[in-house]
Amino acid sequence: MIGFVIRFIVSALVLMLVSWLLPGIQVAGFIGALIAALVIAGLGYLVEKFIGGKKISPQNRGIIGFLTAAVVIYLASLIIPGYLSVTIIGALLAAFVIGIIDAFVPTELR
Repeated sequence: MIGFVIRFIVSALVLMLVSWLLPGIQVAGFIGALIAALVIAGLGYLVEKFIGGKKISPQNRGIIGFLTAAVVIYLASLIIPGYLSVTIIGALLAAFVIGIIDAFVPTELR
């Protein structure tokens, strides 16, 4: 349970960092970032179940994951517009930066 809480806090902090660094993405404070992280996680889970994440080859997992993350971030902004505002370019940039940050976060926190 504590790992679950840490994961959402880290995700919210990453969203806040990304919104501070990149144009095209805005998060409404830490509570907005937590809500956005929750919505993004839920949408990500649904998309992975829909496309069958286990069927994707290791060679295609990177680009599929990047595009899926961008779409999920953009869709989340449509679901919770008061907490997250993202342009298409902002979603692509955010997915790229989040992917890079995710590569360096220890596995225990993911």
